[in-house]
Amino acid sequence: MSLQAVRQTVRHPAFRLAITDMAGTSLGLAAWAMVTGVAMVKSGMSVSMAIFMSLLVYAGSAQLAVIPLLATGAPLWVVWLTASCVNLRFVIFSSLWRSYFAHLPLRQRLAIGYFSGDVIFVAFMKRFPEPRPEPDQVPYFWGAASTNWLAWQVPSIAGILLANAVPLSWGLGFAGVLALLGVLLSLLFDRATWLATGVAATAAIAAFALPLKLNILVAIAAAVTVGLLIEAVDRRRHKPEVLLVPADSMIGADALEQVEAGDAVALREELHP
Repeated sequence: MSLQAVRQTVRHPAFRLAITDMAGTSLGLAAWAMVTGVAMVKSGMSVSMAIFMSLLVYAGSAQLAVIPLLATGAPLWVVWLTASCVNLRFVIFSSLWRSYFAHLPLRQRLAIGYFSGDVIFVAFMKRFPEPRPEPDQVPYFWGAASTNWLAWQVPSIAGILLANAVPLSWGLGFAGVLALLGVLLSLLFDRATWLATGVAATAAIAAFALPLKLNILVAIAAAVTVGLLIEAVDRRRHKPEVLLVPADSMIGADALEQVEAGDAVALREELHP
């Protein structure tokens, strides 16, 4: 992206709108980031390595999940598997981003993949529920992404640098839990997500005694399984609507979207002599 394109994006109204939308969650995200920064140093990681991890990984839930594993000397495959499972949701996010950003160059799409986040995804989907490209979407994404990145990196690096000066009595761990709950609740929007979350919580508690925090993997596997089962059941129960298309006309745009989404089946009328 050229300097002129960056200026145009920053000056776009959608860029400022995204900043406004992200302002409400930035405080909770900042608390979560500071908790993560402090936790990395408290676990024995050097300051330079912690800063490198914060800038490169940029995934709070994955960082918090693997820090105890790194501190206890868990095998590398367990660390990688845990981080991959925690971040599986980004595969789903990416498949949905594709409807909006598939037309962009590869370099820009890779940048979007790095800066993508849970809160950004929720805010974006609320503003653009229809999966089709629009001119405001790219400036909106970068407005949300820049706000999210600064709200994470600044407190995270501050927590890394001030880890030894921050007393545990401040209760930052509890603040981080509240921030995570806020993000989680914003992602629960239907029966499948609520049920999968309940199953994950139950599985995590039931498998708490497993070593190397493997209860996290058990919870993720259980939640994914339940979510897929619910989706499969809903598809079987859902009967598509039959749309009759006149023989001498084309199918409308709205009807075409229903057919492509699997909500309807188009039947064209036949003319008989």
